[in-house]
Amino acid sequence: MIFTVTVTGTLKGYDQLLNLVLDEAIEFLRDADDPLKTTDQTRQLGLIVCRGTAVMLVSPTDGTDEIANPFLQPDGA
Repeated sequence: MIFTVTVTGTLKGYDQLLNLVLDEAIEFLRDADDPLKTTDQTRQLGLIVCRGTAVMLVSPTDGTDEIANPFLQPDGA
């Protein structure tokens, strides 16, 4: 049987293998009787690295904001 883990946090970095660095990570614990259901119980994890081979879904929880491209060179540079 495959168990999934639900974790939220602030994405601090990633690489080409989808390894993720999450800060202020929180794990949502599963029901002991039914591992497919999450409970209201959480566990504070802090700063973690999630291996890309284990990542199934990445999605924003609070929406998205567009920011200026920090790598864009000004015209004539």
